[in-house]
Amino acid sequence: MSISEKAYIANNVIIGDNVVIEDGVYIDYNVIIRDNVHIKRNTHIGARCILGEYLADFYQDNQNKCHPLVIGENSIIRSESILYGDTVIGNHFQTGHRVTIREKTVIGNNVKIGTLSDLQGDCIIEDHVNLHSNVHIGMKSTIKKYAWIFPYVVLTNDPYPPSEQLLGVTVNEYAVIATGSIILPGVNVGQDSLIAAGAIVTKDVPSMKVYGGNPAKEMCDITKIKNRATGESVYPWRYTFDRGMPWRNIGYDKWMAEILRDNN
Repeated sequence: MSISEKAYIANNVIIGDNVVIEDGVYIDYNVIIRDNVHIKRNTHIGARCILGEYLADFYQDNQNKCHPLVIGENSIIRSESILYGDTVIGNHFQTGHRVTIREKTVIGNNVKIGTLSDLQGDCIIEDHVNLHSNVHIGMKSTIKKYAWIFPYVVLTNDPYPPSEQLLGVTVNEYAVIATGSIILPGVNVGQDSLIAAGAIVTKDVPSMKVYGGNPAKEMCDITKIKNRATGESVYPWRYTFDRGMPWRNIGYDKWMAEILRDNN
């Protein structure tokens, strides 16, 4: 066990074996930190969270196996969230309240997951993904950089329920899935696409297209959508929205040009 003297730990916090807590970490009341958890610097853990929660193999003999959990720097885990072992989370991560993240999940940097969302494990969530509240992400899902998933969206994974076959959904870069949509197993949601609110998506969605309805069908190209107040184009959204994005106050094109220059 390694606990920094510069960490703050409130009353009634339970800490297991082989735990690492770095400088500047704040742990609120009644948190349970199980074995093999590593909390990196300046991370805030809200009250009554459980970190490194037991996997199914614990219940065979009531022994906690080695299932590490790593939480990146400058993260905020809000109260009553439960994070399982065998999970790696990047820097500047944030949850809402009562979020569940199951095992074998890999999460990148600058990811936000809203209140009451449920990640069922064995998922990949890349950098700068935003999941709003009450989102359900089925096992085997992959959500790529800068995708947005809004409240009450469900990514499913069982093509013949109930079955042993799992087909995860893939959501590509800059895609937007609006409130209340359901994406069926194995569907690929294309880059820069937009899934309209309440859609039931049964087949792959091409890049740059708007899909809506039940079953969802192509409605138009995303460039056809205009702001009703200004008449200006809204999509691709990265040219009109920058809050929380690395191109804030720079512009997407200039930011991308700087990245390409730095990589050459």
